[in-house]
Amino acid sequence: MPVETVKIEEFKARRQALMQKMVHGVAVIPTAAEAVRNRDSHYPYRFDSYFYYLSGFDEPEAVIVLVAGETPKSILFCRDKDIEREIWDGFRHGPAGAREVFGFEEAYSISELDQRVGEYLANQQQLFFALGTDPAWDLRVGGWFKQLASQARSGIVAPAAIVDVRRLLDDMRLIKSPDELTLMRKAAAITVDAHKRAMRTAKPGMMEYEVEAEILYEFYRRGSRAPAYTSIVAGGGNACVLHYVTNQDRLNDGDLLLIDAGCELSGYAADITRTFPVNGKFGPVQKDIYELVLAAQEAAIAQVRPGQHWNAPHEAALNVLVQGLIDFGLCRGSLGGVLESGDYRRFYMHRTGHWLGLDVHDAGEYKQADGAWRLLQPGMVLTVEPGCYIRPAEDVPEHFWNIGIRIEDNAVVTVDGHEVTTAAAPKTVQEIEDWMAVS
Repeated sequence: MPVETVKIEEFKARRQALMQKMVHGVAVIPTAAEAVRNRDSHYPYRFDSYFYYLSGFDEPEAVIVLVAGETPKSILFCRDKDIEREIWDGFRHGPAGAREVFGFEEAYSISELDQRVGEYLANQQQLFFALGTDPAWDLRVGGWFKQLASQARSGIVAPAAIVDVRRLLDDMRLIKSPDELTLMRKAAAITVDAHKRAMRTAKPGMMEYEVEAEILYEFYRRGSRAPAYTSIVAGGGNACVLHYVTNQDRLNDGDLLLIDAGCELSGYAADITRTFPVNGKFGPVQKDIYELVLAAQEAAIAQVRPGQHWNAPHEAALNVLVQGLIDFGLCRGSLGGVLESGDYRRFYMHRTGHWLGLDVHDAGEYKQADGAWRLLQPGMVLTVEPGCYIRPAEDVPEHFWNIGIRIEDNAVVTVDGHEVTTAAAPKTVQEIEDWMAVS
């Protein structure tokens, strides 16, 4: 069935808002290039998130040009309509069709970009562009400036400054609209069902990639065309590798299985992690460590509310985790002393969350210009994901070895607190064991 997307009027409003922030000048935002996998095969195409945020246009070889000022206008450059190529590669809007469908004031063939952008840049004060992200585009921009410099005797000057357009867009992308939140809730619901399917499917003796296949099946079955990132399906000691993605080992009776997986829906990501016993029953030590991580997550989620600073959930989770590590004898000393020394980082070495949106690690700074942590506002979406990873070591009792646990949910900051959009995925020990007990 067709997947809902953000309304075209919203994309137009975003372009207008960006031009108002620019005041004067020209912005150039290209989409991502197609990537060759080998010979005549390409990787599945995925647009650039900044470009898509402003357009809703998902074809490759496209560029947005925004001209701010007294008569602002938004211009799309894209591939020509080409019936012959459509036979091979599928539908193309073409400039005329794209202008009408996506609400641009003007649209031209991508082949005209270099000629026309020079005209737009002439005598402008600033170019808004993501310099340094793509060497080929940096060279192209240099060519535009060289072209303008050659016209100096005619009174034409190039922009005096290049401003990173992402800084303006990042603050816009941090606050999700109602349409965006609707999509993210749907992505979360699909991902919840994929994790529930994995819990019901996983059995001792299966391969990690077999469980991954069940997750991907649920994504595709429900309308997601891709995972938001490479799924982590890590059994036993593999769960102590934070970005384990080979997913090729056999699942053993008595091991835990950590799954970090999320789907992408109309460009928007979900990001859930659940850890559960392969055989459906937590062992005593596994249960102790699991409930410690769960308590840390609950403490962190409680800090997600408007006006609270970004790092408050991490601090809350860290206090619970470190005290638990001390209680289990894995760290030694007082809570304050272990926090100051950082000894806990042997077992917990990452932050407790990140922004979520069009990118799984979404756009937006975590600190303000003055160095203080950013304050949470309604419409922001973040993950909350404490963990504990205990590798074999001489000073670590053997019964703790190879226990890797992470619990991750997605939270929307609301006017009066938060909404956990992924709460339906079984999470307590009892919920997980009960769900897995039903074949």
